Amino acid sequence: MTTFDTIYQNLIKKILTEGIEELNERTGYKTKALPGLTFQIDIERDGFPLLTLRKQPIKSPIAEQCWFIQGEKDTTYLRKFTKMWDKFLEEDGTLASAYGWRWRHHFGKDQLGSLIALLQKDPSSRHGVIITWDPKDDGYGGTPKKNVPCPYTFTVNIIGGRLHLHSVIRSNDMMLGCPFDTIGFALLQCMLAQKLGVIAGVYTHTISNAHIYENHYAGAEEIITRTNDHKNITLHLPENAFDRAEKKDEAIVEEIFTDLQSQYNPLPPITGLEIAL
Repeated sequence: MTTFDTIYQNLIKKILTEGIEELNERTGYKTKALPGLTFQIDIERDGFPLLTLRKQPIKSPIAEQCWFIQGEKDTTYLRKFTKMWDKFLEEDGTLASAYGWRWRHHFGKDQLGSLIALLQKDPSSRHGVIITWDPKDDGYGGTPKKNVPCPYTFTVNIIGGRLHLHSVIRSNDMMLGCPFDTIGFALLQCMLAQKLGVIAGVYTHTISNAHIYENHYAGAEEIITRTNDHKNITLHLPENAFDRAEKKDEAIVEEIFTDLQSQYNPLPPITGLEIAL
């Protein structure tokens, strides 16, 4: 198994055995949940965190992250690769809580562009913080919308010549959302590292509410019994990946996908993993 497979499998085991089972009123499903789960993977040493214990989408999280970098809430670019966000779209076809829009426009400041400029000027800075959650408008009776951000902040630090990213998620569906989000933010980390001329280091993923839905219990039980001899996966980014994504180059999605797909030999999909809405 890959290093990430082992990390992920241990997280699922922990939630199944130690998780508190309660009813989630929004979805009507029970969940087993634990607070404050954190995992880390050193991308340089342990490879890119792509789950191989079951087949999962690769192209859609790549396209999503490239779309985030563009700072858009119009989904035209994204929908060329995936329709996964369609159920959350507003009547005008936009995604109100689009993470990239939040990073680059929503607060009246280009946070992502400012972060890059900051670390180019001062690689030792500890001020590389990006905020996605808007306390004025998300939750707490804010503007009604079909979706609010789950990953609500991340920090970027360069330590020892390597770029480290720490993503904090308020709520993570461990069977579907966690592996997907991990691909996206680890990819962003690698693209930022390349942009800044350093190596991608440790990816840290902290979850305030890590849960497994009851309709995923059987799948979770299955995945903790699975094993394989898959080697760690190494991401080979095309040159100028961040800039190409920012300029809406569609080919960058295909190139990154082709690289990862060529190394990816997962176990079969697990049936019954439907999103709990």
